[in-house]
Amino acid sequence: MEEERIRELKQELFAYRNGIVADALRKSGDPHTMILGCQLTDLATISSRHEKSVELAHALWACRSNRECRLLSPMLYPLENATIDDAVSMALDVQTEEEADVLCHKLLRSLPFSLDLASQLAQGSDNRGYYVALRLILNMISLGKNLGQDWLNEMLQGISAKSQDRRVLTLIRQIESEEV
Repeated sequence: MEEERIRELKQELFAYRNGIVADALRKSGDPHTMILGCQLTDLATISSRHEKSVELAHALWACRSNRECRLLSPMLYPLENATIDDAVSMALDVQTEEEADVLCHKLLRSLPFSLDLASQLAQGSDNRGYYVALRLILNMISLGKNLGQDWLNEMLQGISAKSQDRRVLTLIRQIESEEV
């Protein structure tokens, strides 16, 4: 059944392909071997026409070589069925900043355990996890969630002590400049 739904989704994606965007992504080093160049607004439109399903979201996320499948996955993951284990697994499996950003914006920030998820990712030892934790924190700030200044300072200090990744450090500076 999920194979049929994935085939339908891929046909829809093909209709929204954009060669100019795809070429630009390839030239900028996007690691996916299948890039159709669909824009996020088009992906949101496509996802709105489909029923959310954990199985479908997992199957799409498993398509590691397909950019659009990876970006659609968080859009089709039902919030009420999300677990922290799945969230951590997806967060540590992101391949690009774009995947991390969409994952946080379309799924992780709305989860009731988003604060615990950010803490768990921040306590790890993986720059991808740090990046997702920080993007998630930014998303929670934009939603007006009360993070607590002590908690936030602890997260930022902990990550900055463990990572020298330029993207991670840039996000830390961005969060520090936000009014919380």
